[in-house]
Amino acid sequence: MAPSLRACSSAGRSGSSSEKMAIGENIQLLVDRPDGTYCFRLHRDRVYYVSEKLLKVATSVPRDSLVALGTCFGKFTKTQKFRLSVTALDFLAPYAKYKVWVKPGSEQSFLYGNHVLKSGLGRITENTAQYQGVVVYSMADVPLGFGVAAKSTQDCRKVDPMAIVVFHQADVGEYVRSEDTLT
Repeated sequence: MAPSLRACSSAGRSGSSSEKMAIGENIQLLVDRPDGTYCFRLHRDRVYYVSEKLLKVATSVPRDSLVALGTCFGKFTKTQKFRLSVTALDFLAPYAKYKVWVKPGSEQSFLYGNHVLKSGLGRITENTAQYQGVVVYSMADVPLGFGVAAKSTQDCRKVDPMAIVVFHQADVGEYVRSEDTLT
């Protein structure tokens, strides 16, 4: 696993999905799975999560002809910052250290691409730092998307109800809004 992440950073890229979502040592659980070994590969500024079996089969396809490989976890922007894709949600959500739960009335607003307000916050993981990557859940523990904590856990307790507590990054509503551009 480490060589593929080094390959990403040696190409002038910064950050990784484990840094953004703070899954930390849990990244090992993504790589060494009971159903086989998986890895991360960079192809055309996109990071793919792929099984080693599929990777071996894909070596027979020329790189120029290869459109996608495995599950797209995100892409590098033109400024070389990594942006998580909603397609990584099902893989990262079980291992996220920092989580936010939104009230039922705020779910739809988040799924339309809006930030989470204090009035829509149901729960937040203890010791979440400001600007920490979080996974946003419904109160029924269904993962809805990714965000960045605008306030720390302690600050959330004393802010105005209309203050933004989670900045929107990606949500499952993107499957409908951007279905033609998701890879």
